[in-house]
Amino acid sequence: MTTEPAPDTPYRRILFCTDFSENADHAFDYALDAALRRPGCALFLLHVVPEPDAQFWKTYLYEVEGVDDKAKRDIDARVAETYRPRIPEGVDFRVEMRVGRDYQMILAFAAEVHADLIVMGRHGHSALESVLFGNVTEKVVRKAACPVLVVPPAPRKTS
Repeated sequence: MTTEPAPDTPYRRILFCTDFSENADHAFDYALDAALRRPGCALFLLHVVPEPDAQFWKTYLYEVEGVDDKAKRDIDARVAETYRPRIPEGVDFRVEMRVGRDYQMILAFAAEVHADLIVMGRHGHSALESVLFGNVTEKVVRKAACPVLVVPPAPRKTS
C-alpha cells in the first residue's frame, strides 16, 4: 500500500462490508488504502447481523431481553480490536450495524450514504456459492449502483 494521493477521483464515500472473517479483515486493507489515498473521504464499515428467516426464531429472538444490546457490544468490541487500531488519525471512519438480509441491507445502506465504492471480501460457504464470488458478494455486484471492489482471499503463506 502507498500513501500517495490518488488522482482526482469520484470516490468520496467508501463502504467496507465485513462479516469479521479472515478474508474480510484482508479486504479492509484495500478499503483503508482507498480512503487514505483520498483525503477527506469517508470510510464506512458495515456489519449486517443476519435476521432469521423462520418466523418462530424472529419471535423468539425479539423476546430475549437485551439481545440487540449484547450483539451491538460484541460488534463494537470486534471493531475496536480488529479495525480501529489500523485507522490513522484524521480518517473519517464510521461504523454501522444493520439487522436483516445481508445483501439487501448492504445495498440499502450504500444507497443511504450515497456510497461511491463498495469493498468486500470474496468467499463462499459452499462449493456452489464459491463458483461465482459467494452468494452475498455476487448479489451485491449484480445489483449495486456503484462500483464494487471484490477482494480475493489472501494467498496462503507456505513455509
